[in-house]
Amino acid sequence: MACCGVSCLCCKMNQQQGRSSSSLPPRTLLLLPLLLLLYLPLWSQQAEAVVHSSFRRLSGREKKEMQKEILSILGLPGRPRPHPPLRPPSSAPLFMLDLYHAMSVDGEDDGNEIIVNGPGVGKFPGTTQVNHAALPTLSTHTPPLGTVVSEADTVMSFVNLVEQERDLLQPRPYWKEFRFDLTPLPQGETVTAAEFRIYKTLTMGQRANRTLHISVYEIQRENRHREPELVLLDMQSVPAGQEGWLAFDVTSASNHWLLHPRSNLGIRLYVETEEDRSLSAGWIGLVGRRGPRSKQPFMVTFFRESQVPCRPPRAVKPHPRKKKLKYDLPVPSIHNRSPANNGGQPCKKHELYVSFSDLGWKDWVLAPTGYSAYYCDGECFYPLGSCMNATNHALIQQVVHLLKPDEVPKACCAPTKLSPISVLFYDDNNNVILKKHRNMVVKTCGCL
Repeated sequence: MACCGVSCLCCKMNQQQGRSSSSLPPRTLLLLPLLLLLYLPLWSQQAEAVVHSSFRRLSGREKKEMQKEILSILGLPGRPRPHPPLRPPSSAPLFMLDLYHAMSVDGEDDGNEIIVNGPGVGKFPGTTQVNHAALPTLSTHTPPLGTVVSEADTVMSFVNLVEQERDLLQPRPYWKEFRFDLTPLPQGETVTAAEFRIYKTLTMGQRANRTLHISVYEIQRENRHREPELVLLDMQSVPAGQEGWLAFDVTSASNHWLLHPRSNLGIRLYVETEEDRSLSAGWIGLVGRRGPRSKQPFMVTFFRESQVPCRPPRAVKPHPRKKKLKYDLPVPSIHNRSPANNGGQPCKKHELYVSFSDLGWKDWVLAPTGYSAYYCDGECFYPLGSCMNATNHALIQQVVHLLKPDEVPKACCAPTKLSPISVLFYDDNNNVILKKHRNMVVKTCGCL
């Protein structure tokens, strides 16, 4: 193996490996602290580890174990079995796919950077390019866009299930009602933001410079012989000639429905002119359930874990201690304290690719098709060079291990930096969920 640099000594074999403290001359024991101080400036340098690639197919038993583990990480009790999605895809999955590409850069979520390419409004591109209309546009009294998206652990979209309206054939005021089923809300998470999105088309006979006031209310209580009790959620003033998606903040309603699911009676939308004249939602071009699938109204909600989840351990069948399992990955095992790599290779990052397609999940995982998880493996030789990305604690521990090998273990090869991934999938109710999982991809390895 080539050296990482002049200061990197990871290419040298550890000549002192396996020696006990009694075999070291007294003069060497006195020089060890001096050598430690000499190499500290070199150890502080950071370097990327070389990735060793080697792929193989999982066996049937390995595949089942991998499926159980990933489902547990996703917080799913079992594999979702959604109904086959209709073609062409509706507006909610298209929005979520755009949001996924906005949160991910080549499958990595470093910094959760939001990329905006183009000022177009009201278009859902079929490629990975994300335009302005695909991103949430929350009102001013909610957290800024960057904060909402970057801090969200889960994003869920909900299709409109019930649509009622009072139109031109009935007495004013005209209104339109929408209802969303939020019962599959994730447990242990709080709503940070939610919005109702509806598309407005251009209509004939409308003055383009006319201002329309569109208000969205939560229906809190229905009355048999009089109007229901309404609470204003959001209001926007838009030109009559505007075309594109309109987003209304419905965060307070989502929180209310999360605490009291039975109180979910939906939302009601009103349209008025500046002269307080009531207008029909369809007459001004607001698209409902009968419109094109790519422009149907939907709701999107952002969640954040209220506390760090504690995933309960799954029951694992005990394996015989003396029998080595053939399907074990070449990583250190808690049941085997012998060195994981007998070839004396230094600590570095190795390739480990998880394919959702090979796991048989193409029908419910929308994106990605898989991801490179990587893993760390190798020896932490003394002296620890900069290419081993060692911490100061590992440096001290390695020196003490040379002095007292029976009492202090060697430094271990482990991830020093991890990054998240986002997974876009259907649930059993065909709701599209975007879930971000932290610490899923190894970025760098080092001796700890």
